Amino acid sequence: MNILYSPFKEVSLISEISKNKQAYIEEMGMALEGFGLPRMAGRVFGALLIANPAEQTAEDLALTLQASRGGISGATTMLETMGLIDRTRKPGDRKDYFRNKPNAWYEAMKKEIMMMSYLRQLADKGLEVIDSDDPNVTRGLTEMRDMIRFFEKEMPPLFARWEEERKA
Repeated sequence: MNILYSPFKEVSLISEISKNKQAYIEEMGMALEGFGLPRMAGRVFGALLIANPAEQTAEDLALTLQASRGGISGATTMLETMGLIDRTRKPGDRKDYFRNKPNAWYEAMKKEIMMMSYLRQLADKGLEVIDSDDPNVTRGLTEMRDMIRFFEKEMPPLFARWEEERKA
């Protein structure tokens, strides 16, 4: 027997890589769950981040994650709506393929800023209807408005710097 090559060692190594990938997928699921997403959406996202090939079918994801097609469908729909993944088709193939969306984090952050701007407008409206000048009563809305104003002012230069860095 060749000491440098053992089929058992190779299987063990492949199994170890698989365990590491599975652990990564589960950790991503829990991390995104902490941000309010369903754990399955986080697991799907984690699986797509490390997928090779990059494009995976719902069936591929179901096998990888040992999950139902329904669970995969709900998760991919959510991730697609959030703009984190793309759904594509290959010519002559009726299956949908999912992959990480290029520039997804940048686009997601821009969407968040737009949503925050809406929340700042709601804080302004709340301060108009509150019928009190008592700082204990207005504190929550004032903090919300002021914090979001700060981000509205600071984020555009950060986005511009990011775009410049990506071009470099």
